[in-house]
Amino acid sequence: MKRIDKRPIAGSRFLRHPLLRKYVSQVHDELATVYARDLRKWLVIAPLIGVFTGLAITAIAVSILNEVWPPVLHYYLHHHWAIVPGLLLGSMAAGLIMQYLTPDPDEHSSEEIIRSYHEHEGEIHMRPFLPKLLAAVATVGFGGSAALEGPSIYGGGAIGSWLWKRLRSAKHFRLEAGDRRIMLICGAAAGMSAVFRAPLTGIVFALEMPYKDDLAHEALLPSLIASVVSFMTLSSFLGSQPLFNFSTEPSFTHRDLLWCALLGLLIGLIAMAFVTIFRRVRSFCVNAQFPHWMKLSIGGMLTGMCGLLFLHFYNGPLVPLGPNYEAVDLILSHAHSSRELVTFGLFKLAATVFTLGAGGVSAMFVPLFLTGGAFGVAFAQSVVHSATPALYAAVGMACFIAAGYKTPLAAVVFVAEATGGHAFIIPSLIGAAVAYAVSGDASASGDQRVHETAKIHASGKEQHLAREPAE
Repeated sequence: MKRIDKRPIAGSRFLRHPLLRKYVSQVHDELATVYARDLRKWLVIAPLIGVFTGLAITAIAVSILNEVWPPVLHYYLHHHWAIVPGLLLGSMAAGLIMQYLTPDPDEHSSEEIIRSYHEHEGEIHMRPFLPKLLAAVATVGFGGSAALEGPSIYGGGAIGSWLWKRLRSAKHFRLEAGDRRIMLICGAAAGMSAVFRAPLTGIVFALEMPYKDDLAHEALLPSLIASVVSFMTLSSFLGSQPLFNFSTEPSFTHRDLLWCALLGLLIGLIAMAFVTIFRRVRSFCVNAQFPHWMKLSIGGMLTGMCGLLFLHFYNGPLVPLGPNYEAVDLILSHAHSSRELVTFGLFKLAATVFTLGAGGVSAMFVPLFLTGGAFGVAFAQSVVHSATPALYAAVGMACFIAAGYKTPLAAVVFVAEATGGHAFIIPSLIGAAVAYAVSGDASASGDQRVHETAKIHASGKEQHLAREPAE
């Protein structure tokens, strides 16, 4: 009879070794920590937000950029007398829509998204959704100094908030109350990504938007997915080429970097002054005791006068009105004196104050972008005497966005993506950092906040100093 060997197999002894058990347990705990968040739900929800937002932004972009603004601009350039009454009527229409079809005519665009994130747990009421988009079409399409980022950020954020309400009853998604804020930011990122055909910009801007000094980290993964899907959705209809084609230079010198820092300093100071004036005008208009449509009518008339005066001095295709996407090519590819460019930038800022300060429905990302580009080219021509004005145009754009919106990362990423000018990243980073620092806490958004952790740290430091005995 064959004898059975009852000695334990070497492999089984190894599996029962106390050190192995110890480390297997540690690895298990580490994996449990890494996968503690339920990420699977975002693989379904974020693409849904991206698709719905991409379709909505495609409709907005086509209606304004293809249907409304081109014939309006053509008429304005050939009949200057029509600019003031055209702006007056468009702004009045936007004011009437906001006054009678929305609960709060002063709450819209990116400001509503930021306020909802901080104060309302990400809730957006959908009843005034279409009226606000129509008011944006009237504001921008008839020549208000604004562009599509306002309705795009608002539209995407509202879609994200609406989807949370529709999906929270589905048990397999396991949506929590805090997920609504994530979906709000996720939709805002998708809107920004689609309207500028720049998915990375959408992600970074939406994460930077709620705070002056930090990011909304919890929305990173869903925003990444939704932004890419939204970009692909719009691109399937309108193409994926960059909005603005720069002739990029592959290199820059150390001297250029110093000049870019100086440009950042100058634009940071200009942006601080502009933002201070804008916030004062906006506060005055919000508190003024007369009908909202009348406020916007006055703002529209003053905006039209900015365009009319500029064309009186410089009669050409460049005009500081409307979404102004065409102005980027005009600034970069056509000869303009430095005086004309600076005048254009100043009139553009004034028109933006009158349009948005009065309550126009949109945001000022593109006006700041254009003004920075105009100032950058003028700086290159008159101060640096550079042969590469596109470099300084890109840096100026990044500087004004970083200083005006307190979004330095989004500013640099936007310049790289929307212009195709990836060679400008390092100079833009330097200029944007300087402009951001010089401009302080002044922000075009009155609802942006300093992150709570910074406040807690500062409060704790003050309490600690208070407890220290005086020497």
